[in-house]
Amino acid sequence: MTIELWMLVGAVILGLVQVGAESFMFKAQEGNAYTVGARDEERRPRALAGRFSRALRNFNETFPLFAAVILILHVSGRSGYWSTLGAEMYLGGRIAYIPAYASGIPYVRTVCWQIATIGLVMGLVQIFL
Repeated sequence: MTIELWMLVGAVILGLVQVGAESFMFKAQEGNAYTVGARDEERRPRALAGRFSRALRNFNETFPLFAAVILILHVSGRSGYWSTLGAEMYLGGRIAYIPAYASGIPYVRTVCWQIATIGLVMGLVQIFL
């Protein structure tokens, strides 16, 4: 298996971790009675739970693009240095994004997002090389 495919596996695992973290943060905010019920009354995540929710939403926006690029690279046999480095940057940036967003330190989250996005673009560029 290529490094790019391993990074895709890592991104899937990261997605599962984010779903779990977001769920636990919301449960901590609202309590077990609400989260195990039907949730007929919608409650929005706030503070830390809100940050985890928004981080997950952001991951869900970029993950399908990353998966598509990696699968195109694999099927076409066009993997190379740039796509490998880009896949590593994407996963590393996405991993760093979670604590960066949770901490609320200005600009850090944005830098992590930019690293991941540049990595995604590097994989896309490798398709055309």
